[in-house]
Amino acid sequence: MSSRKLLNDCFAHGGTRLRHDEAVALITGRLSCVTAVRRVPLRAATGRWLAAPVTAPRDVPLHRNAAVDGYAFAAPAPEGTLPVAARIAAGDLAPRRLAPGTAARIFTGAPVPEGADSVAMQEDCSITPDGITLPHGLKRGANVRQIGEDVAKGAEILSPGARLRPQDIAALASFGLASVRVQAPVRVAVLSNGDELRDPGGSIAPGQVFDSNRTMLKALIATLPCTVTDLGILPDQAPRIEAAIAEAARNHDLILTSGGVSQGEEDHVVAAIDRLGSRHLWQIAIKPGRPMSFGQIGDCVFLGLPGNPVAAFVCFLLYARPAIVALGGGTPDEPTRYHLPAGFSQTKKPGRREFWRGWLETTPQGPVARKFARDGSGLISGLRRASGLIEVLEDETQVTEGAAVRFLPFDQFGIQG
Repeated sequence: MSSRKLLNDCFAHGGTRLRHDEAVALITGRLSCVTAVRRVPLRAATGRWLAAPVTAPRDVPLHRNAAVDGYAFAAPAPEGTLPVAARIAAGDLAPRRLAPGTAARIFTGAPVPEGADSVAMQEDCSITPDGITLPHGLKRGANVRQIGEDVAKGAEILSPGARLRPQDIAALASFGLASVRVQAPVRVAVLSNGDELRDPGGSIAPGQVFDSNRTMLKALIATLPCTVTDLGILPDQAPRIEAAIAEAARNHDLILTSGGVSQGEEDHVVAAIDRLGSRHLWQIAIKPGRPMSFGQIGDCVFLGLPGNPVAAFVCFLLYARPAIVALGGGTPDEPTRYHLPAGFSQTKKPGRREFWRGWLETTPQGPVARKFARDGSGLISGLRRASGLIEVLEDETQVTEGAAVRFLPFDQFGIQG
């Protein structure tokens, strides 16, 4: 029986220029989970992808309890004054049955005794030396949390592939669970290559540039449950590049790089992928972006993003991020698009989907989407100004001020806007 986890040629396609939605469908449809399953304590589970369904081991609430501070009684509320026969606080166990014609002083979270079915808020009651007078019109069951009202025993509360949020951790803790089965982090290796690149912090000479992409990609990967190995800047030497990639493929799930995705003489990274495994150069009908390399060496996936910083950033969000989610056992959901009026006008070419850097601005008429004035793929200043992307579809050729546009906030990708 084969131990392979991925198709032999996950990224093969018909060779035509791909639309955005076709590219996403190929990635999410052909990649599968490659990570191991681990049981971890709840304190270490936030942000991880759930590996197995979680069902409620008991009802929540486990007992009928008061939703407010007040007085428990049997509805309908009787006329006149009721004597207060008991006092029940949160944490009191199995209170005695309430005698007919009496009330119990009760506090939020305390168990409602047998013989009572409703709770009147204390501020709605009149207190006298002989007892209390209840308000009229309270329905039976008022201010009482019923057994299993929140979650019934046996119900599935979390499904595999869910990414655990703080509120999910709270739900697990409320059932008394101390640990949970999650997927191990995706192991990602990031590299750059090029004799012109220099690491930030060092010196630079004419013809050289500081490598910002690798640092940016590591920061983007950090928004997901991953471990990152920084392979640094590899020189333009084919044997060294091939050796480094072969070693990385043995103990990583994904190799990520940017730039050098063409067929030039110095594109040693893609040549190494071709020799060690399989690779496909995708032409995706988007801007910024377009040329991307997708491939694999066994079960290790290779993604070669465009070299311009903006294009690398956008293509990471659109394609690398869902690939990482799929490899890690998560559910790669489509980003949410908010339809908002445009605060600008602009034309575009037909036939490709464009993603413009933008932000939201509050006006007297409500929020509008603004666009960064310049579209250059090397302008990091536009990414810093933006709080999201404005998506313009393939068949659209013009955006006019006031017309609805699709806005994809960065915060749904784990990036502060």
